[in-house]
Amino acid sequence: MVPISIVYQGALRCTATHDNSGTQIITDAPVDNLGRGESFSPTDLVATALGSCIITTMGIVAQKEGMDAVLDGTTIAIEKHMSRDVPRRIIRLVVKIEFPAGISTRYRQRLNEIGETCPVAKSLHPEIQLDISYNYPD
Repeated sequence: MVPISIVYQGALRCTATHDNSGTQIITDAPVDNLGRGESFSPTDLVATALGSCIITTMGIVAQKEGMDAVLDGTTIAIEKHMSRDVPRRIIRLVVKIEFPAGISTRYRQRLNEIGETCPVAKSLHPEIQLDISYNYPD
């Protein structure tokens, strides 16, 4: 169990605290949904959780195999697409992963499999279209 405390600050803003560490994040409703859009929205955090889960899960496996340095410099760009109808929801997440050079062909397949099965990806509603692309420079 990981305890998280959330306090509503008013004006569609919340402060969430990771109770074990004291680390805090602020969320705002997006501008197109009556908010200020000055921080991550709750659905932005879902997209962020997916990207960080993918690379963290890859990193765990790489570390166990003594290959964790091979992922250093990997970047992830995510596009979050929301529905236009009600109820408002995430309908598509586009994830573009850019790896550094030097990852073997054999290891690439393994990383792709890990990306598709990270805990957040497996926790998303099946109606969310998930498009993950992996770019390995030669």
